Amino acid sequence: MENKNTTLGEFIIENQNAFQYSSGELSRIINSIRLAAKVVNYKVNKAGLVDIIGAVGEQNIQGEDQQKLDVYANEIFIQTLINREIVCGIASEENDEFITVEGSDKGHNNKYVVLMDPLDGSSNIDVNVSVGTIFSVFRRVTPVGTPVKSEDFLQKGINQVAAGYVIYGTSTMLVYTTGHGVNGFTLNPAIGTFYLSHPNMQFSKEGSIYSINEGNYVHFPQGVKNYIKYCQTEEGDRPYTSRYIGSLVSDIHRNIIKGGIYIYPTSSKAPNGKLRLLYEANPMAFIAEQAGGKASDGYQRILEIQPTELHQRVPFFCGSYNMVEKAEEFMKDSK
Repeated sequence: MENKNTTLGEFIIENQNAFQYSSGELSRIINSIRLAAKVVNYKVNKAGLVDIIGAVGEQNIQGEDQQKLDVYANEIFIQTLINREIVCGIASEENDEFITVEGSDKGHNNKYVVLMDPLDGSSNIDVNVSVGTIFSVFRRVTPVGTPVKSEDFLQKGINQVAAGYVIYGTSTMLVYTTGHGVNGFTLNPAIGTFYLSHPNMQFSKEGSIYSINEGNYVHFPQGVKNYIKYCQTEEGDRPYTSRYIGSLVSDIHRNIIKGGIYIYPTSSKAPNGKLRLLYEANPMAFIAEQAGGKASDGYQRILEIQPTELHQRVPFFCGSYNMVEKAEEFMKDSK
């Protein structure tokens, strides 16, 4: 039984030997993310007081208006990771191309790459809805000592060595996995320390919440429409409750704790879906599976999809195992 007075730093040290490659580098990456998250958390929480909310007038690679905090969070996470000299490459949803990190020795000797969505759900900042950071860590596949290449980032999700998210909400939490279960840590803002608050987080096998933007109903594929009708039918433990925040981190976090399914499908407006495979779907799928849940594109396991481009989009069904299975049945039956 984990001690809930355990700090994130203590937990990382205690569990370092559970990492596949116990060199301390992965621990230092998590520590860097912890540090950057505290800085971003401070800015997010005072966003209403200063001119840091709103758009900067530019669009990111996805064609979305970049919020000022998006840009700030991106810079903080990138600089923190570079300054700690532990990664050889970084890919961010906010940057067109990946960043090569050579290190102070100019030797490209670090072994890990980090992919991240530095501030997911940032369009919600102005209305005081929780936003988050999502991150994914891979071990490079190109030779150590050489600059990183695209193949270091375009790996299947099953190769992730760590993934997690930070949710900046009523309390700030860092949730992550290194392939040995999922643990959540809550920030005590008075002393700036994360404490283990949610050990061994688990999806319930069944859930009672479905999370989808039903405003797009007419654009959804028939299988999704049929599944929504199933969720709304009065039978057994149904109808399910509909809860959709529109902030991926918040929706997934709630469903892990309460039990439910999150769906962002293909639609006539977004033929490939909207979520990014590398920055959102893969890390959340890794977390979901480690928490006893399931993640799919409606037909196949997210973690088995071979990426072909950095900003690739994918339909996403993620949550309680039996709910995702049922949604997949409806997708298959409607083909």
